[in-house]
Amino acid sequence: MFALPGGGYFPDVRSESCHSRKLAEKARRENFPVASRLLPRRHRDHLMAVYGFARSVDDVGDDERPDDRLRLLDEIEADLARLYDGRPARLGPVGALARTVQECSIPAEPFHRLIEANRRDQTVTRYETFDELLGYCELSANPVGHLVLYVFGEVSGPRLALSDRVCSALQVIEHCQDVGEDYRRGRVYLPGEDLRRAGCPISHLAAATTSPRLRKVVALQAARAGTMLGEGETIVAALSGFARTAVSGYVAGGHATLAALRSARYDVLDRAVRPRRVGLLWAWARVLMTMRWPGAGLRRLPSA
Repeated sequence: MFALPGGGYFPDVRSESCHSRKLAEKARRENFPVASRLLPRRHRDHLMAVYGFARSVDDVGDDERPDDRLRLLDEIEADLARLYDGRPARLGPVGALARTVQECSIPAEPFHRLIEANRRDQTVTRYETFDELLGYCELSANPVGHLVLYVFGEVSGPRLALSDRVCSALQVIEHCQDVGEDYRRGRVYLPGEDLRRAGCPISHLAAATTSPRLRKVVALQAARAGTMLGEGETIVAALSGFARTAVSGYVAGGHATLAALRSARYDVLDRAVRPRRVGLLWAWARVLMTMRWPGAGLRRLPSA
């Protein structure tokens, strides 16, 4: 581990093996297959490098001492600048990006936006409207979709727009699952105006069980996410080969998690709501089949 000035730790390049094992464990707990074994090794490695950076930045923003987080995020950003200047990175998750950035011609901007999302988490803990929340998703989620498209060489304006719908939906779905955990971190990602309309006080988020009013708010967010996911999943019809396989898996994870939320009747405080493997596989097959023909509403889009 690399000790950052003034305290705090971030994996250095020498702790790569241990970091990789922990990263794989975290990836298995996600709602979707981060880097499916159906993909070639080179794509899996690139996707895990991107995931490792995003996950590590989130861990700093969530788990380090609150007084240290902004400074540590600055240190990560400085190391990212070193990487893009052609100098050796000091931090493991940044150094792991080197080959991916070079081989996939990835610009620095999506990585900077992920860091900025975690900066925002240190100062903004409430969102009044759903549109405000989507503004946060532009930093916290949408850049990941852009990075995935760079990994597969499938970047284009239309694809980026569809990817944004999918990634924002996945972020909102995760917020629905993590209402209690987020509240314990001092954050509320359920829009304030929706809570008030449902007559749901903030105190309900701290309860041991999910009140009917809170379930109503969570159900509303899930419905919105489902709409966005449906709008964005047409990206699968615009992709081919391994890009299509990977992205359809992400979309399927969203559908499977929404199904799990419905099955749990939006009880997100009394239990951990996670998609079942069989539900994910079924949704994956459905997305691949229903988005099979590009001519059905969306022609193949040119790669950038």
